[in-house]
Amino acid sequence: MYEKITKLVKVTVESFYLDEQSSPEDSHYLWAYQINIENSSSRTIQLINRHWKITDQNGKLIEAKGPGVVGKQPVLKPGESFNYTSGTPLNTPSGIMVGTYEMESEEGDRFEVEIPAFSLDSPYDPAILN
Repeated sequence: MYEKITKLVKVTVESFYLDEQSSPEDSHYLWAYQINIENSSSRTIQLINRHWKITDQNGKLIEAKGPGVVGKQPVLKPGESFNYTSGTPLNTPSGIMVGTYEMESEEGDRFEVEIPAFSLDSPYDPAILN
């Protein structure tokens, strides 16, 4: 499990290789990841945008930006958390993901929360990235 705290917002990530949905013979590897976002600050915040940097084992970088996560822009009051599961494919048997969430406070201030870098490891790659 990977964890990072930015401005009293904790992001925890756990990734899982999806063997049954992957096809190594076709260079198609798929992972799911579960994320928990916990607001330990004293103000209400909303997740506005996400920005992912996904790097495969060959160093190819893919960036994914957009509003919210899994179709939602959750509002977190102090002490609340939000969990979601998503996934990503790669053409290589391993990689790494890292990113940021753009948050907005109830006062209208925008700030970034870091998503910890986490590895995407499959049993088809002897060089594990963690």
